Amino acid sequence: MDVTEPTLVIDHVSKSFGDFTAVSDLSLEVKPGRVFGLIGPNGAGKTTTIRMIVNITAPDTGTIKLFGRPMTTALQDRIGYLPEERGLYKKMKVGEQLRFFAELKDVRGKDADARIDQWLAKLQLSDWKDKRTKELSKGMQQKVQFITSVIHDPDLLILDEPFSGLDPVNVDIMKDTILEQKSANKTIILSTHQMEIAEKLCDDVCMINRSHKVLDGKLRDIRRSFSRNAVALRFEGTDGLLNDPELVANIRQIGEDFEVLLVPGANPQVLLKRLVDSGTTVTRFELVEPTLHDIFIEKVREAT
Repeated sequence: MDVTEPTLVIDHVSKSFGDFTAVSDLSLEVKPGRVFGLIGPNGAGKTTTIRMIVNITAPDTGTIKLFGRPMTTALQDRIGYLPEERGLYKKMKVGEQLRFFAELKDVRGKDADARIDQWLAKLQLSDWKDKRTKELSKGMQQKVQFITSVIHDPDLLILDEPFSGLDPVNVDIMKDTILEQKSANKTIILSTHQMEIAEKLCDDVCMINRSHKVLDGKLRDIRRSFSRNAVALRFEGTDGLLNDPELVANIRQIGEDFEVLLVPGANPQVLLKRLVDSGTTVTRFELVEPTLHDIFIEKVREAT
């Protein structure tokens, strides 16, 4: 895969179904070897965007290029796609099913068997190889479907709500697996409405709300641009020093900690000095950037 050109370029793409506009004038660029978060609330247009990328449906206007070219059958074979809706055959055994999907991507024989066994072991499913899909839990089915999307070693992996149905242990396994794919220089598009997961995995994000892009860019740059001059604070002593309206705009207690929002232009070091000078024992004093969840809520509220 050429690492000098974008893996995916979407240029002024729109898609409507009757009177409903699912995606409106969307442009974005996905760079190789990175995890790109396509985020937003349910119904925002994320899945429609993905279906246009993989050529399930065509855009009404605009263009989509993969690896610098319009979509072809050959390019489709370089994509691995995990849809939000499960598409497994319930009566087939897991191993047989994975072999079937591998053959659809021209992975056959001993090569297919070796890849299947490797992935089943990685995702802790080896004991379920000869079980029928309907005997598996929802989380296990999700992991099997994930294997179908990576069995042919694609260059671009598109995951639509990949953590659906997973318990915390398997969420961690899936996170590690996605990061391993990134380390192998695969490009990953992660579509989710779970902001805390996107924040941990994504290098870049594009937020869509009501069919429109509301922001995109490097995650760290986006967080910095929404800086709120806030401090995470833990201390032993009186909290009376936090009641200065010329320094503190708002206080929120979170467990043992306080999140202190300073007035615009206030210097956090002034607050720290006051606490120390008063004899207060400060065990945590940390400048806080807004979370992706905070930014997400703010942008959604702007549109209401």
